[in-house]
Amino acid sequence: MRRDFIINSGLALGAIAIAPSLAFSAKQKNIGLQLYTLRDTFSKDVKGVLEHVSKSGYKEVETYGFSSENGFFGTSPKDFKKILSDNGLKASSGHYDFKSMIKDNNTDFLKASIECANVIGSEYVVVPWLEESLRSNLDDYKRIAQKINEAAVLCQQSGLKLAYHNHDFEFVKFGNQTGYDILLQETDKNLVDFELDLYWAVRSGNDPLQLFKANSGRFTMWHVKDMDKSKGEWNTEIGEGSIDFKAIFAESKLSGMKHFFVEQESNYSPNPTDSIKTSWEKKKKKLI
Repeated sequence: MRRDFIINSGLALGAIAIAPSLAFSAKQKNIGLQLYTLRDTFSKDVKGVLEHVSKSGYKEVETYGFSSENGFFGTSPKDFKKILSDNGLKASSGHYDFKSMIKDNNTDFLKASIECANVIGSEYVVVPWLEESLRSNLDDYKRIAQKINEAAVLCQQSGLKLAYHNHDFEFVKFGNQTGYDILLQETDKNLVDFELDLYWAVRSGNDPLQLFKANSGRFTMWHVKDMDKSKGEWNTEIGEGSIDFKAIFAESKLSGMKHFFVEQESNYSPNPTDSIKTSWEKKKKKLI
Protein backbone atom coordinates (compact mmCIF):
# COMPACT_ATOMS: atom_id res chain seq x y z
CA MET A 1 0.00 0.00 0.00
CA ARG A 2 1.08 3.56 -0.64
CA ARG A 3 0.85 4.35 3.06
CA ASP A 4 3.25 1.50 3.89
CA PHE A 5 5.65 2.72 1.22
CA ILE A 6 5.63 6.23 2.69
CA ILE A 7 6.25 4.95 6.21
CA ASN A 8 9.03 2.60 5.09
CA SER A 9 10.60 5.37 3.00
CA GLY A 10 10.59 7.52 6.10
CA LEU A 11 12.50 4.82 7.96
CA ALA A 12 15.17 4.86 5.29
CA LEU A 13 15.41 8.63 5.43
CA GLY A 14 15.75 8.46 9.18
CA ALA A 15 18.89 6.35 8.86
CA ILE A 16 20.71 9.09 6.98
CA ALA A 17 19.08 12.15 8.49
CA ILE A 18 21.04 14.62 10.56
CA ALA A 19 20.55 14.51 14.30
CA PRO A 20 17.12 16.02 14.94
CA SER A 21 18.40 18.03 17.89
CA LEU A 22 20.48 20.17 15.55
CA ALA A 23 17.32 21.60 14.06
CA PHE A 24 15.93 22.87 17.35
CA SER A 25 16.34 25.99 19.36
CA ALA A 26 15.83 25.85 23.10
CA LYS A 27 12.30 27.13 22.65
CA GLN A 28 11.41 24.34 20.25
CA LYS A 29 12.48 21.71 22.76
CA ASN A 30 9.45 22.55 24.89
CA ILE A 31 7.19 19.58 24.29
CA GLY A 32 3.54 20.58 23.99
CA LEU A 33 0.31 18.64 24.49
CA GLN A 34 -3.03 19.11 22.75
CA LEU A 35 -5.40 18.98 25.71
CA TYR A 36 -8.01 17.10 23.67
CA THR A 37 -5.89 14.05 24.47
CA LEU A 38 -7.27 14.25 28.02
CA ARG A 39 -10.76 15.38 27.04
CA ASP A 40 -12.67 13.02 29.34
CA THR A 41 -11.06 14.45 32.46
CA PHE A 42 -10.19 17.96 31.27
CA SER A 43 -13.85 18.87 30.82
CA LYS A 44 -14.47 17.91 34.47
CA ASP A 45 -11.26 19.02 36.20
CA VAL A 46 -9.36 21.75 34.35
CA LYS A 47 -7.00 22.56 37.22
CA GLY A 48 -6.20 18.93 38.03
CA VAL A 49 -5.46 18.05 34.41
CA LEU A 50 -3.15 21.02 33.90
CA GLU A 51 -1.28 20.09 37.07
CA HIS A 52 -0.87 16.54 35.78
CA VAL A 53 0.30 17.76 32.36
CA SER A 54 3.00 19.87 34.00
CA LYS A 55 4.14 17.03 36.27
CA SER A 56 4.37 14.77 33.20
CA GLY A 57 7.07 17.07 31.75
CA TYR A 58 5.18 19.21 29.26
CA LYS A 59 5.88 22.93 29.01
CA GLU A 60 3.27 23.99 26.48
CA VAL A 61 -0.36 23.13 25.82
CA GLU A 62 -2.82 23.71 23.02
CA THR A 63 -6.36 24.46 24.16
CA TYR A 64 -9.75 23.41 22.84
CA GLY A 65 -13.36 23.73 23.98
CA PHE A 66 -13.52 27.49 24.64
CA SER A 67 -17.01 28.92 25.06
CA SER A 68 -17.92 32.63 25.20
CA GLU A 69 -20.22 31.91 28.12
CA ASN A 70 -18.27 29.30 30.09
CA GLY A 71 -14.64 29.82 29.15
CA PHE A 72 -12.80 26.51 29.35
CA PHE A 73 -15.43 24.22 30.86
CA GLY A 74 -16.34 26.71 33.57
CA THR A 75 -12.88 28.24 34.00
CA SER A 76 -12.56 31.84 32.80
CA PRO A 77 -9.61 32.79 30.57
CA LYS A 78 -8.16 34.88 33.41
CA ASP A 79 -8.34 31.98 35.87
CA PHE A 80 -7.08 29.58 33.20
CA LYS A 81 -4.03 31.80 32.68
CA LYS A 82 -3.30 31.74 36.42
CA ILE A 83 -3.47 27.94 36.52
CA LEU A 84 -1.09 27.78 33.58
CA SER A 85 1.36 30.16 35.24
CA ASP A 86 1.18 28.33 38.57
CA ASN A 87 2.24 25.15 36.76
CA GLY A 88 4.93 26.58 34.51
CA LEU A 89 2.83 26.10 31.38
CA LYS A 90 2.17 28.24 28.33
CA ALA A 91 -0.86 27.90 26.04
CA SER A 92 0.99 28.76 22.84
CA SER A 93 -1.96 27.85 20.62
CA GLY A 94 -5.66 27.18 20.78
CA HIS A 95 -8.35 25.51 18.67
CA TYR A 96 -11.48 27.65 18.30
CA ASP A 97 -14.75 27.05 16.46
CA PHE A 98 -14.81 28.90 13.12
CA LYS A 99 -18.20 27.70 11.88
CA SER A 100 -20.03 31.01 12.38
CA MET A 101 -17.25 32.95 10.66
CA ILE A 102 -17.08 30.67 7.62
CA LYS A 103 -20.75 29.85 7.25
CA ASP A 104 -22.48 33.07 8.30
CA ASN A 105 -19.71 35.69 8.18
CA ASN A 106 -20.39 36.32 11.87
CA THR A 107 -17.21 37.46 13.60
CA ASP A 108 -18.58 37.64 17.16
CA PHE A 109 -17.15 34.32 18.32
CA LEU A 110 -13.88 34.91 16.49
CA LYS A 111 -13.47 38.22 18.33
CA ALA A 112 -14.23 36.50 21.65
CA SER A 113 -11.67 33.81 20.77
CA ILE A 114 -9.04 36.43 19.94
CA GLU A 115 -9.69 38.16 23.25
CA CYS A 116 -9.38 34.83 25.07
CA ALA A 117 -6.15 33.95 23.27
CA ASN A 118 -4.61 37.26 24.30
CA VAL A 119 -5.70 36.86 27.92
CA ILE A 120 -4.13 33.41 28.24
CA GLY A 121 -0.96 34.47 26.40
CA SER A 122 -1.26 32.51 23.16
CA GLU A 123 0.49 33.16 19.87
CA TYR A 124 -1.89 31.26 17.60
CA VAL A 125 -5.61 30.95 16.97
CA VAL A 126 -6.30 27.77 14.98
CA VAL A 127 -9.08 26.66 12.63
CA PRO A 128 -9.47 23.06 13.88
CA TRP A 129 -12.16 21.49 11.71
CA LEU A 130 -14.53 22.08 8.80
CA GLU A 131 -17.89 20.40 8.96
CA GLU A 132 -18.80 18.40 5.88
CA SER A 133 -21.53 20.76 4.65
CA LEU A 134 -18.95 23.53 4.17
CA ARG A 135 -16.52 21.59 1.94
CA SER A 136 -18.20 19.71 -0.87
CA ASN A 137 -16.15 21.11 -3.81
CA LEU A 138 -13.18 23.28 -4.74
CA ASP A 139 -15.29 26.44 -4.82
CA ASP A 140 -16.18 25.77 -1.19
CA TYR A 141 -12.50 25.58 -0.33
CA LYS A 142 -11.84 28.83 -2.21
CA ARG A 143 -14.52 30.53 -0.15
CA ILE A 144 -13.07 29.03 3.02
CA ALA A 145 -9.62 30.31 2.08
CA GLN A 146 -11.02 33.81 1.65
CA LYS A 147 -12.75 33.66 5.04
CA ILE A 148 -9.54 32.42 6.64
CA ASN A 149 -7.68 35.38 5.14
CA GLU A 150 -10.27 37.73 6.61
CA ALA A 151 -10.02 36.08 10.01
CA ALA A 152 -6.23 36.24 9.84
CA VAL A 153 -6.39 40.02 9.42
CA LEU A 154 -8.39 40.32 12.63
CA CYS A 155 -5.89 38.08 14.39
CA GLN A 156 -2.97 40.14 13.13
CA GLN A 157 -4.59 43.36 14.32
CA SER A 158 -4.62 41.86 17.82
CA GLY A 159 -1.04 40.62 17.70
CA LEU A 160 -1.91 37.01 16.94
CA LYS A 161 -1.33 34.59 14.09
CA LEU A 162 -3.92 32.33 12.48
CA ALA A 163 -3.23 28.72 11.51
CA TYR A 164 -5.20 25.91 9.88
CA HIS A 165 -5.22 22.36 11.26
CA ASN A 166 -5.91 19.46 8.89
CA HIS A 167 -7.56 16.06 9.08
CA ASP A 168 -7.62 13.69 6.09
CA PHE A 169 -10.63 15.04 4.18
CA GLU A 170 -8.64 18.04 2.90
CA PHE A 171 -6.56 15.64 0.80
CA VAL A 172 -9.54 14.26 -1.15
CA LYS A 173 -9.11 15.07 -4.84
CA PHE A 174 -11.54 17.10 -6.91
CA GLY A 175 -10.11 16.50 -10.37
CA ASN A 176 -6.41 17.26 -10.15
CA GLN A 177 -6.55 19.33 -6.98
CA THR A 178 -7.31 18.81 -3.33
CA GLY A 179 -8.91 21.12 -0.85
CA TYR A 180 -5.55 21.36 0.89
CA ASP A 181 -3.96 22.56 -2.37
CA ILE A 182 -6.50 25.38 -2.48
CA LEU A 183 -5.98 26.34 1.15
CA LEU A 184 -2.21 26.49 0.66
CA GLN A 185 -2.45 28.41 -2.61
CA GLU A 186 -5.17 30.91 -1.77
CA THR A 187 -4.39 31.88 1.80
CA ASP A 188 -1.97 34.76 2.39
CA LYS A 189 1.48 33.39 3.25
CA ASN A 190 2.16 36.44 5.38
CA LEU A 191 -0.98 35.97 7.45
CA VAL A 192 -1.88 32.27 7.51
CA ASP A 193 0.24 29.40 8.83
CA PHE A 194 -0.56 25.70 8.90
CA GLU A 195 -0.58 23.24 11.75
CA LEU A 196 0.21 19.93 10.07
CA ASP A 197 -1.33 16.92 11.75
CA LEU A 198 1.32 14.37 10.86
CA TYR A 199 -0.88 11.37 11.55
CA TRP A 200 -3.70 12.54 9.28
CA ALA A 201 -1.24 13.53 6.55
CA VAL A 202 0.35 10.06 6.55
CA ARG A 203 -2.97 8.26 6.88
CA SER A 204 -4.30 10.12 3.84
CA GLY A 205 -1.35 8.78 1.78
CA ASN A 206 0.81 11.90 1.88
CA ASP A 207 4.45 12.29 2.84
CA PRO A 208 5.04 15.20 5.26
CA LEU A 209 8.56 15.63 3.88
CA GLN A 210 7.18 16.30 0.41
CA LEU A 211 4.71 18.79 1.83
CA PHE A 212 7.59 20.60 3.53
CA LYS A 213 9.57 20.75 0.30
CA ALA A 214 6.65 22.08 -1.70
CA ASN A 215 5.59 24.64 0.92
CA SER A 216 8.69 25.41 2.95
CA GLY A 217 8.20 27.53 6.02
CA ARG A 218 4.41 27.31 6.18
CA PHE A 219 4.03 24.49 8.69
CA THR A 220 4.90 26.39 11.84
CA MET A 221 3.13 23.92 14.12
CA TRP A 222 2.67 20.15 14.13
CA HIS A 223 0.42 17.63 15.78
CA VAL A 224 2.65 14.71 16.64
CA LYS A 225 0.34 11.71 16.73
CA ASP A 226 1.48 8.15 16.09
CA MET A 227 -0.28 5.46 14.05
CA ASP A 228 -0.90 2.02 15.51
CA LYS A 229 1.10 -0.64 13.68
CA SER A 230 -1.78 -3.07 13.28
CA LYS A 231 -4.73 -0.71 12.81
CA GLY A 232 -4.10 2.53 10.96
CA GLU A 233 -7.35 4.02 12.19
CA TRP A 234 -6.00 3.89 15.76
CA ASN A 235 -3.51 6.16 17.44
CA THR A 236 -0.88 4.99 19.88
CA GLU A 237 1.77 6.46 22.18
CA ILE A 238 4.61 8.31 20.45
CA GLY A 239 7.35 5.86 19.50
CA GLU A 240 5.07 2.83 19.69
CA GLY A 241 3.60 3.21 16.21
CA SER A 242 4.59 3.14 12.56
CA ILE A 243 5.39 6.79 11.78
CA ASP A 244 9.11 7.60 11.58
CA PHE A 245 9.23 10.90 13.44
CA LYS A 246 13.03 11.09 13.35
CA ALA A 247 13.05 11.73 9.62
CA ILE A 248 10.29 14.30 10.00
CA PHE A 249 11.91 16.14 12.92
CA ALA A 250 15.18 16.29 10.97
CA GLU A 251 13.37 18.57 8.50
CA SER A 252 11.80 20.86 11.10
CA LYS A 253 13.74 23.86 9.76
CA LEU A 254 12.42 23.29 6.23
CA SER A 255 8.93 23.01 7.66
CA GLY A 256 9.28 26.25 9.63
CA MET A 257 8.12 24.46 12.77
CA LYS A 258 8.05 26.57 15.93
CA HIS A 259 5.76 24.52 18.17
CA PHE A 260 4.61 20.92 18.24
CA PHE A 261 1.91 19.23 20.28
CA VAL A 262 1.64 15.57 21.17
CA GLU A 263 -1.89 14.32 20.62
CA GLN A 264 -3.58 10.96 21.06
CA GLU A 265 -7.26 10.38 20.45
CA SER A 266 -7.67 6.62 20.88
CA ASN A 267 -6.09 3.31 21.91
CA TYR A 268 -4.49 4.51 25.15
CA SER A 269 -2.22 2.11 27.04
CA PRO A 270 -3.17 1.75 29.81
CA ASN A 271 -5.04 5.08 30.07
CA PRO A 272 -4.78 8.70 28.83
CA THR A 273 -2.97 10.05 31.90
CA ASP A 274 -0.23 7.42 31.65
CA SER A 275 -0.13 7.59 27.86
CA ILE A 276 0.95 11.23 27.87
CA LYS A 277 3.85 10.33 30.18
CA THR A 278 4.97 7.56 27.81
CA SER A 279 4.81 9.92 24.82
CA TRP A 280 6.77 12.62 26.64
CA GLU A 281 9.51 10.20 27.68
CA LYS A 282 9.87 8.73 24.17
CA LYS A 283 10.00 12.16 22.54
CA LYS A 284 12.48 13.56 25.03
CA LYS A 285 14.85 10.59 24.85
CA LYS A 286 14.66 9.60 21.20
CA LEU A 287 13.52 12.60 19.14
CA ILE A 288 14.80 15.80 20.70
